[in-house]
Amino acid sequence: MTPQAIVEFTEALARIAASGGGAKALTAHLARSLGGGVLLEDAHWRHLAAAGAGPMPASARATVESKGEGTALRVTAGPKHLGWLSVFGADTAAETDILLRLTAAVIGVELARETVGLRGRKEDFWEALLTEKFHDAAAAREDATARAIAPAASYVAVALETEPADPGELRSIVADCFRSADGELGIAQRGVALLVLVPAARAVDASNAKTAASLLPKTASRRKPNVRISGGVGTVETLLGVPRSAAAAQAALAIGRRVYGSGHVAAYDELGAYPLLYEGADVERLRAFASEALAPLRRYDEKHQTELERTLKLYFRGGQNVKTAASALNVHRHTVFYRLRQIAEITARSLESPHDQLTLRLAVAIDELHNSV
Repeated sequence: MTPQAIVEFTEALARIAASGGGAKALTAHLARSLGGGVLLEDAHWRHLAAAGAGPMPASARATVESKGEGTALRVTAGPKHLGWLSVFGADTAAETDILLRLTAAVIGVELARETVGLRGRKEDFWEALLTEKFHDAAAAREDATARAIAPAASYVAVALETEPADPGELRSIVADCFRSADGELGIAQRGVALLVLVPAARAVDASNAKTAASLLPKTASRRKPNVRISGGVGTVETLLGVPRSAAAAQAALAIGRRVYGSGHVAAYDELGAYPLLYEGADVERLRAFASEALAPLRRYDEKHQTELERTLKLYFRGGQNVKTAASALNVHRHTVFYRLRQIAEITARSLESPHDQLTLRLAVAIDELHNSV
């Protein structure tokens, strides 16, 4: 191939890019120039474009993995791998290699530009959702679809910070740790904190998100020993309820840092009394908190005709003295010990933990105030 032909081919690539033809038009230009088939796929081997004549596989992945890259070339933009450009049925290997490399370079620029633009449009949606700009779920879904987002029915928010601040590294870690097949991950910046909105249509999705978040500090320390991640996991909410989950996640992050120190991920629904004390509460919220904390004991007592709730209250009232509680209950102290173990198991709160004890003490105090009215 003559230098003049290479210049003309390159000029044609530049004209296509300048006119907004995009990756598909560039792929077609390469196919016409080589007289073969050309296949463009993203970095995960998903189809982006195909052009030209002759037989082509649905994906070049099997060929590359079995025979090496050959006439399949990585499409990159700097260090970022964006896709694969593959040629099939071309006549001249030397010519193919030159034109393939030139086209892949221009396509890399186009895909990078599209990725940045699309990411910006997507981030605008999450920002609008978090600031409650949508009047109903239908409007939110319509806007999401227009921005190439497939929204999930429900989400759980995770708020994360690094020490020292490293937003780029944090985004990279998040992309590796959170996965979902039921909707798109949402990302939004809140000051130095990164909000991650994880699809949670099922209970197992929320559980998996919480587990993944709890492992982030260890994951970060393995990748960068000097980076510490702190985080908070919010509540599971519907699409329009995402702002509530985000607020809960940010509160859990702040509470967790104060109570447990940095390098810990705290879940809002496991913080017991702390959100109440951190955020403040009216009478209705106080009553709801007490009712929720004591509900497992009340259900058990009703079903088994036991006195676990009364045992807990008398145990606290007697200064956590088992002998005093046993006397008030008219039972042996071993019975009180057994009941306390039951209480810990049923409420999932350890009476030896000052944090869990605070939650149960506060619930009992609120309930007794309420019942005395």
